Amino acid sequence: MRMGELSRRSGVPVPTIKFYVREGLLPAGQLTSPNQASYDAGHERRLRLIRALLDVGGLSLSAIGDVLRAMEDPDQPVHDILGIAAKRLTSSPRDDSDPELRGAREEVLALLKRRGWRAGTGSAGSEALAEVLVALRRAGHGAFIDLLDDYAAAAEQVALTDLAYVSREAAREDLVERVVVGTVLGEAMFGALRRLAQAEASARVYEDGGGAEAEGAGSEEAGV
Repeated sequence: MRMGELSRRSGVPVPTIKFYVREGLLPAGQLTSPNQASYDAGHERRLRLIRALLDVGGLSLSAIGDVLRAMEDPDQPVHDILGIAAKRLTSSPRDDSDPELRGAREEVLALLKRRGWRAGTGSAGSEALAEVLVALRRAGHGAFIDLLDDYAAAAEQVALTDLAYVSREAAREDLVERVVVGTVLGEAMFGALRRLAQAEASARVYEDGGGAEAEGAGSEEAGV
């Protein structure tokens, strides 16, 4: 297909496609003449992946480039690609001089040991978690950290679900794309599901007359 057709099918404007090609995010088309190039379904698929990582996953173009280059490296282990994608989701700067952050890292290390998880305190996920713990305390909600093990247990179940999808039989190209999509877009999907579940739980407790007060009122009416 020509670039105009690729633009129509993918929903990405022609100038943007040309920019992605210049930046190395999208492979150049096959030249059919000095001024014309042909594109195929692989280009359309790559464009859709780029837009999903950008618009839904919230990754920067620089981060997307890092992830795509790792995907295209045949010597890159799939597990390492997962780590690269996760790292690009947590790109906040580290301040090793912050005593609160150092203490939070110790808490994260203790959690990892309790769960038997192999990630180190220098990993992207552990650094992000340590920063969240610091932020919770600074916001006056340190008590929320008491739920850390419950959240870890739920996260472990979600991770197993993720890997069940990723590990389905597939060619390496499909496998690494599943890793990236599962890591980046799975994060967005789980966040949306959590908000929906919170809305439902809140409605049950506060709008449907649930909770201890409603149970007590019901007992009084029944003469208990």
